[in-house]
Amino acid sequence: MEVAIEDSWKKELEEEFQKPYFESLVQHLKTEKQAGKIIYPAGKNIFNAFNTTPFDHVKVLLLGQDPYHGPGQAHGLCFSVQKGVPPPPSLVNIYKELKADLGVPIPASGDLTHWAQQGVFMLNASLTVRAGEPMSHSKIGWATFTDAVIRKVSEHKTHVVFILWGKFAQEKASLIDASKHLILRSAHPSPLSAHNGFLGSRPFSKTNEYLAAHGIDPIDWKVDAV
Repeated sequence: MEVAIEDSWKKELEEEFQKPYFESLVQHLKTEKQAGKIIYPAGKNIFNAFNTTPFDHVKVLLLGQDPYHGPGQAHGLCFSVQKGVPPPPSLVNIYKELKADLGVPIPASGDLTHWAQQGVFMLNASLTVRAGEPMSHSKIGWATFTDAVIRKVSEHKTHVVFILWGKFAQEKASLIDASKHLILRSAHPSPLSAHNGFLGSRPFSKTNEYLAAHGIDPIDWKVDAV
């Protein structure tokens, strides 16, 4: 099956696209659309994380769980929202930690494309969701696909920083070879858990220290203005 995805990712994932589970996943999405269901993000943005951060450029893998399920929010980068959309609560806490960690002023924009363009691969475990129904596509095959993506990054690259926020993300640590990558774990930035170890965890400076120590250009964590 042909999937519109950046060439270096297409090469890495060609086998996955040919597997029966992926064919079933695509058919599931088509069936829901034909039934009038609204699915986020828009089709052109489902693989936005892959198209903005080619496999060859990945320095950091930031793992989210599910796309935002409100109108106009999701655009295929975990934790990020489209320009002009106010930052959701988890992203507000990410910005608070960013300011505390590196002194970066809290931006008005919630669009994190600038991070993705520098090598922060912003992967959600599910790449789609039905409008207003969180986790509605978590069982249709995306987890099989994104687990394979995490394994590919772990196996075929070195010195990548994997940022795992919250219990769900941390369960993916078993897919990562910790002998050649850095795994940063903390509580999730959600208002329900941010005070249990996310705030004060300094993931941004720790990421850049690790990258610099291995001769890799650090990330400019500033967020472009709206």
